[in-house]
Amino acid sequence: MTVSTLRTTGHTEGVRRPGRWLALSVLVLAVLLVAVDATVLGLATPFLSEDLKPSGTQLLWIGDVYSFVIAGLLVSMGSLGDRIGRKKLLLIGATAFGAVSVLNAYATSPEMMIVARALLGVAGATLMPSTLALIRNLFHDPRERSLAIGIWGAMASAGAAVGPVVGGFLLEHFWWGSVFLINLPVMAVLVVVGIKLIPESKNPHPGPWDLPSVALSLVGLIGVVYAIKELASHGPSADAGLAALLGAAALTWFVRRQLTLPAPLLDMRLFRHRGFSGAVLADLLTILGLSGLVFFLSQFFQLVQGRQPLEAGLAELPAAVGAVTAGLIAGLVARRFSVRSVVAGGLAAVGLSLAVLTTLDQHTGYPLLGAALLVVGVGAGFAFTVTADVILSSVPKEQAGSASAVSETAYELGAALGIAVLGSIVTGVYRDFATPAGVPSGIESAAHESLGGAVEASGALAPDTATALVSAAQEAFVDGLRIAAGVGAAVLLATAVAAWFLLKGQKLEDGVEH
Repeated sequence: MTVSTLRTTGHTEGVRRPGRWLALSVLVLAVLLVAVDATVLGLATPFLSEDLKPSGTQLLWIGDVYSFVIAGLLVSMGSLGDRIGRKKLLLIGATAFGAVSVLNAYATSPEMMIVARALLGVAGATLMPSTLALIRNLFHDPRERSLAIGIWGAMASAGAAVGPVVGGFLLEHFWWGSVFLINLPVMAVLVVVGIKLIPESKNPHPGPWDLPSVALSLVGLIGVVYAIKELASHGPSADAGLAALLGAAALTWFVRRQLTLPAPLLDMRLFRHRGFSGAVLADLLTILGLSGLVFFLSQFFQLVQGRQPLEAGLAELPAAVGAVTAGLIAGLVARRFSVRSVVAGGLAAVGLSLAVLTTLDQHTGYPLLGAALLVVGVGAGFAFTVTADVILSSVPKEQAGSASAVSETAYELGAALGIAVLGSIVTGVYRDFATPAGVPSGIESAAHESLGGAVEASGALAPDTATALVSAAQEAFVDGLRIAAGVGAAVLLATAVAAWFLLKGQKLEDGVEH
């Protein structure tokens, strides 16, 4: 039967499934929430620091262990969804996500908070690949699917920027744990509505779920990311070297094992496709720039420029507006021009915006910051949405979970690396600031842990000394932010050039599947 016959005969149920847009609305709820949880802590950091009193290293772990665990488990969970059913995995994950959110909200120590965030990452890893894989099976018309992925991508990108707004509102009215309790009603809606609306889908011939591969991917990804974080934060060390060797060995073993398994967790042969590999790389580095910027500007707006949490969150809203707008039209623009021009242009826009932030100082006006955030959002929305479409369209439906997991691993690894690498640069520069004379050693030590610690510790000093300490700490933080922005800009601009060549000739699908 031809495509034209399908369109004229009305046998279109397989192409245009009834209720697919309602089902999509439920799926993007999960995406939005997981993305919000990756950045909502940016604004809560000063409050959490005051309550739990974490060290600078513990604070970084609280910020990025969530993304580390998600990144480490996504490939395994995407493959598990292909085997047991993506809808089933999504509903299990949503229930767990809501339950573990309570543990996060009522954490009483830095160690408990780190463990709770890690468990939230385990639950989050079940949600993200399931949502994108289900879209692949809900929408068989490639143009409709591009729009659906655009909405999905807009929510993923916007969630990172909306997190500070939601967090800001809650922090002005409630305590910091409230930023986690908002997950409960959203996940309840997802489970109740999802049971009715979302169709089940899975690989009809999946093969066994290989537990050694699950362990290797988890150890490999977390080992490599931990090594990068330690290296950027403290320079070369035995711990960083050991983690890098362990991670690299585990990933090498993982790849070799996948090539020999009849039913691998991840089909490594996909990476032989130049467009697929280019799209994954672009995915990772787009989100690295976006998440790193959003995380540290949250602290800049509050602790350097003195904005209230809600005001600081609203100040970052242009990034969400740009991401949503670009995500919705990305498929149309990529078909009108080309995949490589949209992705490379998006990456270049994020890179140039980060370059502008190398001029940042304590008194930089909002028009410049707001414009930079808007351009970052637009660039990320274009690049991330089109690359997700390329990745998902390049595999058979049966492998949708695994392909989605690759896209999501790139997203979460980018978020983790954005906070870890750029954050470690900020922390490394910050810790070297000269403490004003007359500051006791205990307060000096607290002040060098984090900017939030410096602001809190200054309360025990005489007004003039306190002002001098906070001013020196703020200046050091801004110095670190400028250097991190410069590094991020160089990475994103280099990736834009690479994407231009890697995505040459890549096109989005036009014909209807049947």
